[in-house]
Amino acid sequence: MPDWVQAGYREYATRLPRECALNLIEIPAGKRSAHADLTRIVRAESERLLTAVPSGSRLIALDERGREWNTVELADQLTGWLQEGRDLSLLVGGPDGLDAPCRDRAEQCWSLSRLTLPHPLVRIVVAEQLYRAWSLLHHHPYHRG
Repeated sequence: MPDWVQAGYREYATRLPRECALNLIEIPAGKRSAHADLTRIVRAESERLLTAVPSGSRLIALDERGREWNTVELADQLTGWLQEGRDLSLLVGGPDGLDAPCRDRAEQCWSLSRLTLPHPLVRIVVAEQLYRAWSLLHHHPYHRG
């Protein structure tokens, strides 16, 4: 990822306290070509993603078909996730999205927007929104909605 992506993600990830820490695990996307079998590539990417999910964690698929939350709704979700005490795994698919088994295994599907966002930006948006939700819950002045 470009330096600006790493810096943007790190900016928000390091603001979160230990009990809400982010741990980014990157799974390489499959190689694509003009005549690539995208179904096979997406399936293989999804299998690698699911293999990386720690056992017992709550699985959230980031998917355009998921539910959009406003900031207050995300803060409510975060409250529940933190109270549950389980690790949370957020799955972001490759350029062609997540295969059905990822969505089926997920306990929730979250859509950041109806817009298509570039993958480098997604990690920054997720980190910032989680930090914003956390700051709202803790009456931190960052969120002024």
